[in-house]
Amino acid sequence: MYKPFSDGKAIALMVLPAVAFVLFAMVAPVFLSVYYGMTDWSGMGAMEYIGPANFREILFKDATFWRSLLNALWLAIVTIFFQNPLALLVCIMLLHSKKNSEKSERVFRTIYFIPAVISVVVTTRLWVHVFNPTYGLLNRFLSLIGLGAFKIDWLSNPRTALWSVILIVIWQGFGWAILFYYAGLVNIPKELQEAARIDGASGLKLYTKVILPLMTPVIRSTVIIALISCLKQMETVYLSTNGGPGDTTQFLANYLYLKAFVYGQYGYGCALSVIFVVVCVAGTVLLNALTQRDVGEF
Repeated sequence: MYKPFSDGKAIALMVLPAVAFVLFAMVAPVFLSVYYGMTDWSGMGAMEYIGPANFREILFKDATFWRSLLNALWLAIVTIFFQNPLALLVCIMLLHSKKNSEKSERVFRTIYFIPAVISVVVTTRLWVHVFNPTYGLLNRFLSLIGLGAFKIDWLSNPRTALWSVILIVIWQGFGWAILFYYAGLVNIPKELQEAARIDGASGLKLYTKVILPLMTPVIRSTVIIALISCLKQMETVYLSTNGGPGDTTQFLANYLYLKAFVYGQYGYGCALSVIFVVVCVAGTVLLNALTQRDVGEF
């Protein structure tokens, strides 16, 4: 009887379409970006080969590039050390509320996940109106409680613009963090938790000694996804400040878009995209190495 999965040629033919797709959709664009990144080209018309000049310009002279990386770093710090722990704490509280009222647990779980299912365009425009200096809800609230002196244009003030954008991004991503951590917590076997309680682990000790170590793979995956998301922020920045005022809220993906498609520096934009890929890969590998830990199987 013919067994196709024992035939090397048959396996190669079945794998070939997927390999071809990966090469065409992922590998080829990277090599093309490297080539175009070594040119002075607007995307149309004559193209001049200039070698690694664009890469040198980005790494050694482009202050906006480094500012965009610094902004991504600030966003990553807030996401990893504020958003993620808060989401995990909320999930723990949801599980405890489930013991008392399953209905209330479902209601709150839905409320917390709402930002993740609403379009980024809608949520960003919502927050832009909240921060509006004339009719925005935030300034109205400050006036209502007698703090009208603190009313400012939150998205146009260099001191507050970046943190306002970070707040919008954190709010948008909170639902996804809730989803990942909640799924991880409910999949920890009850038998392990009961055994830990019998051995004397209860309350805070149960979470620090048993549950959190078992959650390490979920925490690692969520943090890596959060880091990549911080590096590739585009829509929220474009729809709220477009990198302004000045370059205060600029992020690499938005800066790449502006250079390539608004300012007509397609070659420079391709060079930025290559460095962008390198930074994402390096950050992911480094973070994965730092958080690597074998917790066994359950």
